[in-house]
Amino acid sequence: MDRAVPNLPSRNLESTEAFYARLGFITVFRDDGWMILHRGSVQLEFFLWADLDPTRSAARCTIRVGDVDELAATIVAAGITITDRGFPRFHEVSRQPWGLRAGHLVDPDGNLLTLIEERKIDLNEL
Repeated sequence: MDRAVPNLPSRNLESTEAFYARLGFITVFRDDGWMILHRGSVQLEFFLWADLDPTRSAARCTIRVGDVDELAATIVAAGITITDRGFPRFHEVSRQPWGLRAGHLVDPDGNLLTLIEERKIDLNEL
């Protein structure tokens, strides 16, 4: 199976691991400079960048999920604030101008994860 996996910066792997564990991710690998997390079929990889400034980070990725509402509920239940400022934060799921429903999670290191509902594309819509 071919796939691409995001590699995101982390100021502290232990803190990143704890944050994502609240969202249901489990650690499948970790050493002093690298960590791999899984939640179902979603895989995120993190590398250590101790001097990262979250306010200047441009790191981002897209996660397509079958049930974006379930993931959003998990994020809110984990106590992630719904707001447009600060770290971490959550921007609620809504219908986007491009047609799909999506939300945005910004983690403590400033990584932007766009959470998009996965749906089959009807070629007649194109």
